[in-house]
Amino acid sequence: MDNTKYYKPEVGRGCSFGVNEAGEPTAKIARGCFRLHEEPWLEEYPDNFPTDIFEVRFKNTRRSFYQNVNNLPLEVGDIVAVEATPGHDIGIISLTGDMVARQMKRIGFNPQNGEFKKIYRKARPYDIEKWQEAIALEHETMIRSRQIAADMGLDMKIGDVEYQGDKIKAIFYYIADGRVDFRELIKVFAEQFHIRIEMKQIGARQEAGRIGGIGACGRELCCASWVSSFTSVTTGAARVQDLSLNPLKLAGQCSKLKCCLTYEYDVYADARRSMPRLREPLQAIDGEYFLVKSDILAHTMTFSTSKDSMSNLVTIPVSRVREILSINRNGGKVDSILGEENEPQVEEPTFRTEEDSITRFDKSKKRKKKNRNRGNSDENKGGDKRVSENKSVDNKTAEQKGEQKANEQNGGQNGENRGENKGGHRHHHKHRHHHNKPKQE
Repeated sequence: MDNTKYYKPEVGRGCSFGVNEAGEPTAKIARGCFRLHEEPWLEEYPDNFPTDIFEVRFKNTRRSFYQNVNNLPLEVGDIVAVEATPGHDIGIISLTGDMVARQMKRIGFNPQNGEFKKIYRKARPYDIEKWQEAIALEHETMIRSRQIAADMGLDMKIGDVEYQGDKIKAIFYYIADGRVDFRELIKVFAEQFHIRIEMKQIGARQEAGRIGGIGACGRELCCASWVSSFTSVTTGAARVQDLSLNPLKLAGQCSKLKCCLTYEYDVYADARRSMPRLREPLQAIDGEYFLVKSDILAHTMTFSTSKDSMSNLVTIPVSRVREILSINRNGGKVDSILGEENEPQVEEPTFRTEEDSITRFDKSKKRKKKNRNRGNSDENKGGDKRVSENKSVDNKTAEQKGEQKANEQNGGQNGENRGENKGGHRHHHKHRHHHNKPKQE
């Protein structure tokens, strides 16, 4: 049973250090700390072309290919001592077999003078101990080197420091807009740190890849996870994809345009070739229509009746736009920009179940109100019963009195009307009888 105790993984190195039972320092691979990691998708398959070339990784994105001249039994994750100039360096084997040839072809690696550097041996406890001491000096050396460069007035930024495994050499990665004369700076560094100095200029994208981080998409930066070769990104890529030219949204953590702007550039460029170019508005009987925006992937174009505002927007397919353009060029106008097939049809929403209905919450509210009213009526039922009975009695007596008075008044009026009517009828009958009486001769 392995009782080795490992400590916190070393970020960027791809390993975690520990101490075994004998008290000797040791290390093991930690895949989550790699920059530009690879997926071993051919690991389960046998090697077609056995090779003695291995990929060895160092700090962050630095890696190279070495030859196993001593025929050591090496596997992915082994920590080895490799050839360096001068001395030796400590790294981790990350690729073997057929994947090495594919990786060299992908990144365009060519060995110097046609020869590969050598793998000396697997790392011993003494090598790992000295490697740990060198790693512990890197942060302090970087802070001090920045102060020295600022005191000398050099227009440069030292972004990272990487010590060699034997602690006799260090690589200083710096960023500068132009050429920098750092001959005096190297002398000061050599006197200050007592090591060999190598200055290496990198770009802003390489610096972001070495440091790492999380992008706006929520994933690890592409330059730190898989992008090894960088291409120039211009604002033309954003224009082709109809993105707003906002530098805050288009710039990445390196203050340059995001590399992902080029991922879909070819798709948008091919789709944009099929879109007609409009230099004048579309002519219709009901007015002119001005182009507002184009959806390249959906092959639709949106027009407005006003040139300066987004009013009366109409979206039509590209095929319809080509038809209208051909009619306008012949001097004609279309009746409607939509056409018969593209007239908007309003479809009433259909709900499969009651849960899909928008008004499903309104019914529950009404039920709650009814229940509350019922509860209040039950509580007040006993107290309001007597009051309602008294009110009903009083109402009945008042109605009876009102009816009696109305009957008396109506009775007198009816008597007078009857007398008048009787007199009138009598006079009328007499008058009729007088006129109808026959003449006597």
